[in-house]
Amino acid sequence: MRKLVYGMNLTLDGYVAAPGDDLGWSGPSDELFRWWLDEERAIGLFLYGRKLWETMSGYWSTGDQQPGATPAQIEFARNWRDTPKVVFSSTIEKVDWNTRLVTGDAIAEITRLKADDGAPMRVGGAALAGATMRAGLIDEYEIVTHPVLVGGGTPFFTALDNWVNLDLVETRTFPGGVVLTRYETRR
Repeated sequence: MRKLVYGMNLTLDGYVAAPGDDLGWSGPSDELFRWWLDEERAIGLFLYGRKLWETMSGYWSTGDQQPGATPAQIEFARNWRDTPKVVFSSTIEKVDWNTRLVTGDAIAEITRLKADDGAPMRVGGAALAGATMRAGLIDEYEIVTHPVLVGGGTPFFTALDNWVNLDLVETRTFPGGVVLTRYETRR
């Protein structure tokens, strides 16, 4: 069975994007960016909702060709293009860069993918991740908290029907007061 990971940068008040989908607060240090790169290289399949897909494909499809791209950014872009991806959307018609589009039941498809053998999967996008949380499919949470309050926006966590008990498995501090907390779901 494959492990399903949900992890993103978020604000201290729990948002992955400020109002207006503003991500200006989340610029990672070189050390944090390198950590994210290492985490992404361990993932065998990215699962995206439409909005995060559009954000990621809009930049990382050519991120290695951007002026001033660092070696880590070049490596991240290449890894992003090479890693298989599934996008769940009923509003887009075409995807590129080693990606498959699913327009049907996301939870049924993620459950099927999770039952396979293989490297871990990462779910991204607050709405899609929220649905996987409510379905009890997430095995690990990687919460990278930035010391900023934005007062609203897109929350990392969704409303749940039941409690989810977690075990803390790692903490780490990055430059600028950014803190990683990684939890596994207690089954």
